[in-house]
Formats: sequence, structure tokens, C-alpha cells
Amino acid sequence: MLKPIVNALLVATMAALVLGGCGKHDGASSNIIKIGSVSPLTGPQAHLGKDNENGARLAVDEINAAGLTLGGKKMHIDLLSEDDQADPKTATTVAQKLVDSGVVGVIGHLNSGSTIPASTIYHAAGIPQISPSATAIAYTAQGYNTAFRVMTNDEQQGHVLGQYAVNKLGAKKIAVIDDRTAYGQGLADEFAKAAEAAGAKIVAREYTTDRSTDFMSILTSIKSKSPDLVFFAGMDPQAGPMARQMRQLGLKTQLLGGDGMQTPEFIKLAGADAEGAIASNPGLTLDSMPGGKAFKEKFTARFGPIQNYAPYAYDAVYVMVEAMKRADSSDPAKYLPELAKTDYQGVTGKIRFDSKGDVSGGAVTLYQVKNGAWHPLETVFNGK
Repeated sequence: MLKPIVNALLVATMAALVLGGCGKHDGASSNIIKIGSVSPLTGPQAHLGKDNENGARLAVDEINAAGLTLGGKKMHIDLLSEDDQADPKTATTVAQKLVDSGVVGVIGHLNSGSTIPASTIYHAAGIPQISPSATAIAYTAQGYNTAFRVMTNDEQQGHVLGQYAVNKLGAKKIAVIDDRTAYGQGLADEFAKAAEAAGAKIVAREYTTDRSTDFMSILTSIKSKSPDLVFFAGMDPQAGPMARQMRQLGLKTQLLGGDGMQTPEFIKLAGADAEGAIASNPGLTLDSMPGGKAFKEKFTARFGPIQNYAPYAYDAVYVMVEAMKRADSSDPAKYLPELAKTDYQGVTGKIRFDSKGDVSGGAVTLYQVKNGAWHPLETVFNGK
């Protein structure tokens, strides 16, 4: 009786191994398409992370409701949402988790510092990744054919901000602060380069972290240099307290920032001290986006106010699914070539990718806080 039992165990073990081996990309072989969504869902940037997740979820729910057929089968998309806590190490852990779960594509991550290390894992697994919000140049400079983004990168945004600081705001002496993340440092470098090329002098270059909230020492040092403008490259949890502390020190210098600062949360955190602050955001204003007004109505009715990147997460899902439709398959190896050929009219505008995976063209809009709300100042196209 022992031999039949051993044989039965061997058969069961082999079957388990075979089934286990089918787990990778199982979304491409059943009627379930698994797509990952990754952003910080806890911590100080959770409001932005949830905004991304909700944008992606709205698109997924619409596609499922409309019906999706690939290879003659009715398909259903499952959105697997993960929290990377805006931390590079956690980002690689959840990236591997998604790969092991059989996702066929990923929308994310939110932060460049998380997106870049995670992209290596997705690339090794052959899984397409579209970030709605990672703007660091390094993300698409790695040569990964799986890496895409639907938002203008920091080279263009930094150039626009540097030129604007000098040519429109008249800044001659500028202090630069960044949070030492891939996003913050990259944007600050591009800004400083453009500002100096336009004739300004960088009189201070200071650093903080994406977890700090006390900037008194940095700001005191900057105040002694008497700058015309302070540029901050980082996110709103730092930009808000920074604006308050600038005013507490009597530093009435113009505060300028990038897209990480251009959020409703910045105004909430800075209070009255947000007044007059200027920040940029890649892309058009929501109301001037081709589908912006309709998206705003749908999104706010279900999730509340848009924080920042939700329209881009929404478009990223549609771009990915449209590539699957053209390939008539959710197999990453089959739809990845179609993704590179994208020519899609989204909520945020026309989406095409260059050879690196960056969105072609694009725009950068400058905003200023007036009467407790962000108001657009001007939009610059193609970094010119």
C-alpha cells in the first residue's frame, strides 16, 4: 500500500508545481485581467496616492461596465492596489508581490523615487508599467521598453520654472531647496540649470527630506543670503509647513515650487501663508483638458475633490487597455509593442510616446494661490 500512496503524493506534488508555475501572467490566460495600481496609501502623501488609485479605479469600472472582449472572450479587469508608502524599498517589495500575483500591467508608481527601482522588477518580468505622475528623467532613461509615463518629465518642467523665475518674476538671486528624492533633486537640478542660463545666481542650495516638517535652520541660513525667490522641489507635506515657517521668520520672498506643491493640501497645510505662492503642474488646467470637465464631474461625484494626478491615472488605464484591444490580447508580450504605438485622445490630451516612453509634446501650467485657491497664470507648450 505504500507504493501507491507515494505515487499519489508525487502526482499531487507535480500538479501543484505545474499550477503554481502558471501563476505568472495568469491574467492573460483566463477571463480575468489583473492590473496593478501602486501609490502611497498611508503616510503624509496618502491623499495623493488615493487620488491616483481612484483615478485608475474609475477607468477600470467604466471599462468593465462597457464590456471588454479579447481573443473572443469576455474579460473582466481586477485592479490590485498596493501601498508603497512613497518608500523605494517598500516599492520593490510590492512590485515583486504584483509580479507574483500575475499582473499583466501596472499603473504607477506615484513618486519617482519609488517608480525607478520598481521599474527594474517589472522590466525583468516583461510587464508594462505606465506612471501617471513620476516625472524624474531617470525613469525613462534606463532603456526599459516596459516603462512609460503620461505626464511631462522634469527636464521640461524644470526648464519652464527656471525661465519663469527669471524672465517673469525678475529673480536675480535664488535659493533652492529639495527633498533629496529622485523627483525633488532632479527637478531642482533642472530648475537651477535653467535659472542660471537665464542669468540668475543660485545663492543657496539646501537639502531636506520627504519626512521633515521643521525647516527653521535651513530658512534662517537662506534668509541671510537675501534671495529674491525660494524654489522648493518636493511634495506638499513639506511645502505647507515651509511656507508657514518662511513667514514666521519674516522671509517675505516669493515661494515657487513644482507639481508636488500644486495641490489643495498645500493650501490646507500652509493656511493664509499659502497666499501668493506659485507652482507648476505638467499638463493643461483641468478645465481646458479635452475631457477635463466631464472627468471632474464623474470623479468628484464619487470620490470628492481631485488632488492632482487622478486624470493621468485614469488615462493611463485606458492607454493600457486600448493597447490590449489592438493586440486582441492581455498577454504583455503581445500588447507591449502596441503600447509603444499609442495614439490616444485622453482626458488630459493627445497621448503618444517617444522612443524612451515619455509622452510626446506636453505642456506645463503655472498657478498662483489667490484668495485661498489655485488660479492658473499661463500654460507653456513644449517647454518653450
